[in-house]
Formats: sequence, structure tokens, C-alpha cells
Amino acid sequence: MKIKWFLLIAIVIMLAPMTVSANEETPIEKLDHISDEALQMMKIHRYEDAKKLLDYFSEQFTSITNEESPFTMDELRVITVSHDEALEAAESSSMEYEERVTRLTKFRLAVDAIATSHQPLWTEMKDQIMTAFQHARQAASSGDSADFHSNFNTFLSLYNVIYPSMKIDVSAENIQRIDARINFIDEYRSEVVNDVKSQEELEGLELDLKKLFENMDEDEADPSLWWVIISTGSIIIMTLSYVGWRKYQGDTDMRKNPSRDRKN
Repeated sequence: MKIKWFLLIAIVIMLAPMTVSANEETPIEKLDHISDEALQMMKIHRYEDAKKLLDYFSEQFTSITNEESPFTMDELRVITVSHDEALEAAESSSMEYEERVTRLTKFRLAVDAIATSHQPLWTEMKDQIMTAFQHARQAASSGDSADFHSNFNTFLSLYNVIYPSMKIDVSAENIQRIDARINFIDEYRSEVVNDVKSQEELEGLELDLKKLFENMDEDEADPSLWWVIISTGSIIIMTLSYVGWRKYQGDTDMRKNPSRDRKN
């Protein structure tokens, strides 16, 4: 019975800091939630509500930046530009619905890239991006110019959505290498379709894109997860140590008083 109480007390002591931490929302997490709400409003055509949320985001972002300065210059530029584009989409009376949602999505993913230390949302677009690119490569290989243009344009549109987020999470060197390949293929589309040698750029780009997403998949685990593992492990070790000590004490007492066992 004492062991059970000891285990319960140990768990409460070890996990109490985690419970408090989980209930607290950091300023950056708050920005992340505001950007998500703005996107949801845009998706259901509530443009005025989306604008209000974007204005509120701007106020909070400015306040955090002035008080804490938690962002790098690159992060500030990315968030500022993507926010301006999102706000323009919310205020426009002529912009197509798809473009509005695309701009809010770019903004949402960029904020998440700052707020999230592992597996950011933009990596979830991997399948869509790679599928569009592979279709374009297959079309080029078969000499189907129209199909290549269509699929490569789709790829470019999807890549453009995650581009601001990539600038936050991916090194400038890797982005420049991918951009160089994309620009070459885009500029010399006809040669890529008709020339086997030029199609090697497609193969190189595909490898770079795969490495891009693989490196993000290999990102380290959330620090809070390590805290759970360490805390739980500590509780188990403490409990086993206590049980082992009690057993040792019991065996020792039994050896000292063998008559006690016979009486029982």
C-alpha cells in the first residue's frame, strides 16, 4: 500500500511542471493560432473576419517584436511580406477565391514554421508537390509538351505556397540550388521536353526535392517529448529502486530473525 502511495506522489511531483507548462500559451503560439483562424475564415468566405484577425495579428506581432525581439531578420521579412499579401487578399473585392486562400495558406504556413520546432505544416504538402513534379517529368520524357507545361505549372504553384516557409526552415544554400534548377527548367521548357540531356536537370531537381523533405522528416523530436521520456523514466527508476530497497530490507530482516518467518 505504501508503495502505491509513493508511486502516486512521485508522479504528481514529476508531472506537475509539465501540466502548468502545457496550459500556458506562448506569444508565438498565440500568433500561430490567430493565423490559423484567419485562414479558416477565408476558406468559408468570411473575408471581413479574416481581415480583422489579420489586423489583430499585426498588433500582437508588433507588440512581441518591440518587447522581446524573438525573431531573426529573415523571419521578420518573411512574416511581414506574407502578412501584407494575406491582408491584400482579405481586403480585395476582385481577387479570385482560390488566390485569396492561397495567400492566406502561405501566411499560415510561414507563421507555423516559426512557431514549430519540428515537422512544420508545410512539409505535409510533400505528396502534392512531388506528384505534380513527377507527372511533369514523365510528360517531358514522353515528349508531351502540353502535359509537361500543365504539370510543371501546377508544381510551381504548389512550390510557391511553401516557399516563404522554406526560407525560414531551410538553409539559403539549399534554396538557391533548388531555385537555380527550377529557373533553368522554367526558362528552357521546350529544350527540356525535346532534349534528353536537358532532362537531367529534372532528375537533379527531383533528388534535391526529396532531400529537402527527408531532411525535414529527420528533424529532432520535440523537446517536451524528451521531458516526458526523462520524467517517466525517472519515476520508474525511483519506484523500482524503492521496491528493491524494501525487498532487500525484508530479506535482511528475515535472515536476522529466521524464527519470525516460522511463527508466521
